[in-house]
Amino acid sequence: MSEFVQVVGPAGVMFVPAGQAPAVAFTPAEQAEIRCRTFTGQQVGELSAEQVIETLAAARRIRAHTDAIEAHALARLDELRGGDRYVADEAALELRVSRHTAALRLHRSRQLTARMPRVLAAMEAGDVEGAAAGRVVEATDTVEDEQARQVDEQLAEKLESGRISPTNPANLARAARRLVEQADPEGQTERARQARAGRKVELLPGEDGLSTLAADLPAEVAASAYARIDAMARKQRHRGDERTLDQLRADIHANLLLGQDPGVSVPEAAATVFLHMPINTALGMSDTGCELSGYGPLPAPIARHILAGENSVWRTVLTDPASGAVLDVGRRRYRPTTAIRDLVAVRDAECTTPGCHRPAQHSDYDHLHGWGRGEHGTTAHTNGGAKCRRHHRMKDHPHWTLHHNPTTGTTTITTPTGRCYTTKQRPPAAPPEPTPPDTPTDRTTSGTDPPGDPPF
Repeated sequence: MSEFVQVVGPAGVMFVPAGQAPAVAFTPAEQAEIRCRTFTGQQVGELSAEQVIETLAAARRIRAHTDAIEAHALARLDELRGGDRYVADEAALELRVSRHTAALRLHRSRQLTARMPRVLAAMEAGDVEGAAAGRVVEATDTVEDEQARQVDEQLAEKLESGRISPTNPANLARAARRLVEQADPEGQTERARQARAGRKVELLPGEDGLSTLAADLPAEVAASAYARIDAMARKQRHRGDERTLDQLRADIHANLLLGQDPGVSVPEAAATVFLHMPINTALGMSDTGCELSGYGPLPAPIARHILAGENSVWRTVLTDPASGAVLDVGRRRYRPTTAIRDLVAVRDAECTTPGCHRPAQHSDYDHLHGWGRGEHGTTAHTNGGAKCRRHHRMKDHPHWTLHHNPTTGTTTITTPTGRCYTTKQRPPAAPPEPTPPDTPTDRTTSGTDPPGDPPF
């Protein structure tokens, strides 16, 4: 009786006699993608957890590649039609989407093929999906072609080196915004001012008796407002309210807008947002390095405007001039909290779990090496990191492993199937100072708060 073996090829999966089986010409990832294309729902229902994860990864790569081919096809159709105004209408019929959606995809395709070929190549390779590429395109929409290509090159280099992880579209969008700011700092400032001037509130009718009330606000105002609503909702929840946090946030939001007292108040600190700014930028000597926790880069003139607000509190943050790493946080401040929490919040900026952007000041302090259970971990900034409540609890799950190195800012998360996802160091709170040629590379740094009161 002949022995048959399974062979995976472009046509799908087949069984051939063992002696006639060709040499394997496909990588495991390629084989997973071929199987994914031929799977039925019933077959997926019989997969193990590891096989399901492989299938999800394959589906993601296929989708990214398909998005890239669609972009090429739309750009080619646009070329064949001579840029006719009805190209989007023609494409919408075949894509089975609205004309508006087709127009957005057409615009994305034009930008990718003409100005961002390396991002498009990453899509073809299965690394970046269309949604993430769209956010990158959106970030570069207002710069000239040469600057967009510069951002494209730098972004691709960061992806290839692992300095940026493609695991979350927000990561790519933030990185693109930072690169755009570097490529065109003056234009970025003007665009930010125009956007802030266009702030508005919209009522978007929904389904099943619900509508969405959306407000476009300056980033720091929106972050403060949400933080305050969230803190009020959590306090109400702790009082025994049975509504979910989402329901509480929605109801408190509505009550505040209607002029009604939600029946709960929180400290002013609950609405605090962290704005990171180098001292030379604060003094107007530079226009780089400004970051709003949970949001990303801000143009320096906008950041200085926030800094000049009557309710702004200035803090000292001592950093290593060689690496930009946070070494200490000044103690002089209004309504002080613990020094360790302050330092960790400034240093980490956000939850240290890959893909999570909850601001660090609204996250938990997580002991990297536990205080109890015989681990004898110390309560210090060297043994602590910021984690949102959800990921703080995930750390104790027996099948999940989260490891964070506060020195390098590198975080690794291991899933129940053993797959690891790593994010590299976040941008430092302050950019490193250039090292003079005659300065020894093995020097150590130290420092104290300069004399006098803040702002320094």
